[in-house]
Amino acid sequence: MFLAEDKTFEKSELNAFEKGEYFNCQFREIDFSSFNFSGFKFVECEFHECNLSLVNPNNAFFQNVHFVSCKMLGIHFEYANPFGLELTFENCVLNHASFYQMKMKGIIFQKCHLQEVDFTETELINTSFLDTDLKNAIFDRSNLENADFRSAFNFIIDPDKNKIKKAKFSISGLPGLLNKYGIQISN
Repeated sequence: MFLAEDKTFEKSELNAFEKGEYFNCQFREIDFSSFNFSGFKFVECEFHECNLSLVNPNNAFFQNVHFVSCKMLGIHFEYANPFGLELTFENCVLNHASFYQMKMKGIIFQKCHLQEVDFTETELINTSFLDTDLKNAIFDRSNLENADFRSAFNFIIDPDKNKIKKAKFSISGLPGLLNKYGIQISN
């Protein structure tokens, strides 16, 4: 099986990638759109300014993987291998992605666009949504305990349909928690 360690891949052609294991590798400015990551294993890897839109993550293994300034539209992360899943997203566009029924404790989303993302029945305990746009994101029967929404914006979360014990919100986030009541809040 193919093994790559401590390598940097820059603007590579997709045919340069073999199914295998990638440890401590960096991927820079690569267009992976619609690529099939089925069976790939990424451990302590970083993706910088890559296009991963519509990739197939079926049974792909992601442990301690950091995505920076990546375009990641429409990815169904729920098909990735859940064992050891550990992800960080910084300045990424993940619109229309799905994390349906995933267990994602401690995930960090920082300065990301998560518009119309599906978090239905997702476990997001200790997850941080720092300066993140959650417009039309779906939170339905999600576990958001101890999640940090203080600098997140455009979210709508129904406290009766989601677990929000010890979650952190700013005063500016109150309209997103009270939306279902149709009340007007002003400062």
